[in-house]
Amino acid sequence: MSRIPVPFAAVDISALAKSLRGQLMGRTSAPSHVELLNMLARSTGHRNYQQLRAQALDGQHQSGKPAAGEPEAVDYGRVKRATRHFDAEGRLLRWPARQSLQNLCLWVLWSAFPSRRSFTEAEVTAFLIARHVFGDPAILRRSLCGNGLVSRTRDGREYRRIERKPPAEAAILIRQLNEIARGDAQ
Repeated sequence: MSRIPVPFAAVDISALAKSLRGQLMGRTSAPSHVELLNMLARSTGHRNYQQLRAQALDGQHQSGKPAAGEPEAVDYGRVKRATRHFDAEGRLLRWPARQSLQNLCLWVLWSAFPSRRSFTEAEVTAFLIARHVFGDPAILRRSLCGNGLVSRTRDGREYRRIERKPPAEAAILIRQLNEIARGDAQ
């Protein structure tokens, strides 16, 4: 598993240096790796490195709100849980019970749909049958339409992928599943 980078920023480098100096002055030996991480985190106002890391992974600052221009928050735990619903070929093994995981899994199916092409209901059904193993293409077809990922005409004769930018979690899940299918995963 690859290491997730944790961004580190200090508003005032002078205050950072003073804080680190104060924490190092009381020591008789060099700090360990973890102790140094905790010192750096405390120098920027965090309780410890765990808090700094958790906030970085949530994309949150101490205020609890994402900063302007900051990337969308990603729940890597949810991405990992969604990954477990797919096999090595990228087929959906089961329909998740949780709505948030269902929505994430639908983005993977959406990404496999060819863009700018119309499909009949039979073609969409065949497409979905090839991409899941639990035998219910109708729930997938309805969910894709209901979540605004695929459009269909009123009579249900024509289906088309709606071009949208996937949310950050969906983009990560799609990339991970593509890497697994290609055999690139670590």
